[in-house]
Amino acid sequence: MTSEAHSPAGEQSSTAGPLDGYRVLELGTLIAGPYCGRLLGDMGADVIKIEAPDRPDPLRDWGQAQGGHQYFWAVHARNKRCMSLDLRTDAGREIFLELAATADVVVESFRPGTLERWGIGYDELVARNPRLVLARVSGYGQTGPYAARPGYASVAEGISGLRHLNGFPGQAPPRMALSIGDSLAGLFAFQGVLAALLVRERTGRGQIVDAALTEASLAIQESTVPDYHKTGHVRQPSGTRLDRVAPSNLYRSADGLWVIIAANQDTVFRRLTAAMERPGLADDPRYVNHGARGEHQDELDELIGSWAAGFTATDLIERLAEHGVVAGPVNTVAEVMTDPQFVARGIFVDHADPSLSSEDAGFDPVPAKGVGVVPRLSETAGGVRWGGASRPGTHTDEVLSEVLGYDDERLVQLREKGTIA
Repeated sequence: MTSEAHSPAGEQSSTAGPLDGYRVLELGTLIAGPYCGRLLGDMGADVIKIEAPDRPDPLRDWGQAQGGHQYFWAVHARNKRCMSLDLRTDAGREIFLELAATADVVVESFRPGTLERWGIGYDELVARNPRLVLARVSGYGQTGPYAARPGYASVAEGISGLRHLNGFPGQAPPRMALSIGDSLAGLFAFQGVLAALLVRERTGRGQIVDAALTEASLAIQESTVPDYHKTGHVRQPSGTRLDRVAPSNLYRSADGLWVIIAANQDTVFRRLTAAMERPGLADDPRYVNHGARGEHQDELDELIGSWAAGFTATDLIERLAEHGVVAGPVNTVAEVMTDPQFVARGIFVDHADPSLSSEDAGFDPVPAKGVGVVPRLSETAGGVRWGGASRPGTHTDEVLSEVLGYDDERLVQLREKGTIA
């Protein structure tokens, strides 16, 4: 474990995270690998994001922006120190290896073999630091016939079968308005890093964490694989509900809003029938248990839909809550940000950009809100200490002088050669 993690100016209030004192080097671009790095930073690690001087992370230009502040970037680059380093040069590679000797984790999301071509693969890394954990996030994994292919979340979701399950039967399978395959791969890589760090406590050695977007998208698909393997059943898209799981659907209220009612468990269904003032439905042979309700899913949805249409969304949800029935609205983000539960939990926190000031032209000095750290730890919660630096290389000098002891003269020389920027 490295020395105490650094917190640059502009730190927001938070407690020390469980990874406080660990150092992470992050290579790669866009979402999957950087999301793993973000999660490590949320938990207190000192994450140093390394970008090429002439090719910073394209994520800096994604999403909504205002006055030089890119909000997609702020979320995924939060709690990271941003430095520029040209890994295509001998000097840049040597600096990276020096940094790796001080680190606990390296996260990379290039195509397999890229680090090896640059001369900074796992063998070179462990020669400098046998305790290092290398998390490799890629489209298809480090081996196999597709390993060398470029991979994006959309294709990973498709090849894994995840996209097939989305949407309505007979229609083109839509994508969620998120890069969900990337986020899943980042989550699994994060989980792997934590497990590898625990093993290192016993063995003193690091290892490789191999996380693929395709396999992350496949791993969450419940029983689709054994269902097919043993019975030949191919699960199909089921629109707004799950096939033969009833009632569990969304229903339109009197004021035109959608409300989700999930009462497929026997005890909860009985409570729903009480809320509907039709308790006899719970003993009706068509609805008496999970299997029977699945057989009569369509007529049950029609029955509940007709009843729900007699209430406003607010009244419907309150009535169901009083009876212990699982129900809730389909919120937009505008409604999410005012929802009493999220507000009471303090889930929305500031993301201040340490590389911008209120004097920057067009910049709103009020920090942007974003989602805080999930899950919550009672003693070492971590937190959002700062939002992502909008200027590439903001912390280059700071990292090299603090971590490697470089003086001003050497920094000037590296900058003149283009090794850093």
